[in-house]
Amino acid sequence: MSEPIIDQGAPSPSGPLGYGDRVKLTGPKGRLNTITLVPGGEFHSHRGVIPHADLVGIPDASVVVNSSGEEYLALRPLLSDFVMSMPRGAAIVYPKDAAQILSLADVFPGARVVEAGVGSGALSLHLLRAIGPDGELFSFERREEFADIARGNAAAFSGRVPENWTVTVGDLQEVLPATCEAGSVDRVVLDMLAPWECVDVAAEALRPGGVLICYVATVTQLSRTAEQLQRSGLFTHPQSSETMVRGWHVEGLAVRPDHRMVAHTGFLITARRLAPGTVLPSLKRRASKSEFSDEDLASWLPDLGPDGGAATGGAGWAPEDVGERSKSDKILRKKVREAQRFAEERGADTAAPDDVAEPGSGD
Repeated sequence: MSEPIIDQGAPSPSGPLGYGDRVKLTGPKGRLNTITLVPGGEFHSHRGVIPHADLVGIPDASVVVNSSGEEYLALRPLLSDFVMSMPRGAAIVYPKDAAQILSLADVFPGARVVEAGVGSGALSLHLLRAIGPDGELFSFERREEFADIARGNAAAFSGRVPENWTVTVGDLQEVLPATCEAGSVDRVVLDMLAPWECVDVAAEALRPGGVLICYVATVTQLSRTAEQLQRSGLFTHPQSSETMVRGWHVEGLAVRPDHRMVAHTGFLITARRLAPGTVLPSLKRRASKSEFSDEDLASWLPDLGPDGGAATGGAGWAPEDVGERSKSDKILRKKVREAQRFAEERGADTAAPDDVAEPGSGD
C-alpha cells in the first residue's frame, strides 16, 4: 500500500525540487517522462528505478542515477511543458499561439481580462501569469465539465485556484454584462466556435482602446469574424495572422529543418475598441479584383447575405463542421477526475474562491 499524500505546500516555480513538484526526466536515449513527486513514489522504467525521495531536495536541472546506473536529467517543467502534459477536456491553445495572444493583445500586469471559453485552462494559465496578482481574469465557459478541468489544472500548477480568477459557467452574451461593468475591461480574448456573435457584448465591456482578439480554426470563421467586426462600426480595422513554428536539427555539420512541425493550429484576428461615437475613416484603396458585393459575400457566408441569414438561421456552425472532435460526457467526467487527482498529487487546494460564479445557462 502506498503512503498517504501529506500536505506538501504549493509547487515551487524555482529552487530545489520538492514533493508536489512536476519533474521532467530525460533518459540516455532522449526519452522524456514527466512525473509528480509524492512521498513513497517511484519512477519505473524497464531498465531501473528512481525513488522520488532521491529527487527531493536536489537543485533543478540536476542529473540522477537509477538503480541500474543510467543517468537521467531532472528538470522542473516550464509553463509551456506543463500545459502540453496536463489533463485535457477540450483542445488547448498551443504555447505558440498563447505567446502571440499575449503579445498582440498587449496583456499587461494589472489588466482586467475577459476570456471565453476556458477549455482546459491552458490559455488561462498564460493570461494569469501575464496579468500578475494585481490583475483580474474573468473566464467564461459553457460546459461545467470544462470549467472543472480548468480549475483542477490551475490548482495543480499554482497550488490553489488563483484568487484573482473568476470562472463563470454560462453563455458569454448573457452573463458578461452581469459580471463586468460596461467599459471596465482592458482585453477580451475569444476562443469559441462563433466569436462574431459576441462582438457587441465584448465592445460594451471594453474600455476605449481596449483590444479584442479572437482565436479561430478555419478560414470561414476568420472571414465571418472580420466582416462582423467591420460591420459593427465599434472597432478599428481588424488584423489577421497565423503563427507557424518550425524547429531545426542542429548537430555538428548536420543543420536542417526538422522533418515534423506544428503547422496550422488557428488564426488570430485582432481589433481595438473605438471611443463611443467615433466613426472610423474608410480605407482608401484602388479598385481591384478583390472587390465584392453582398451577393458575392452571401455565396461564401450565407448568414451575411442581403436577407441577413434568415434562410439559414445561423445553422451549420457546429463543432464538427469546423473539424472539432467533441468528447462524450463519460470521457469528460473522467477528465475531470484526472484533473482533480492531478491537483491533489501536487498538494494543491482545489477549492474555488468565494467569488466563483454558480453555473448559469450553459450547454
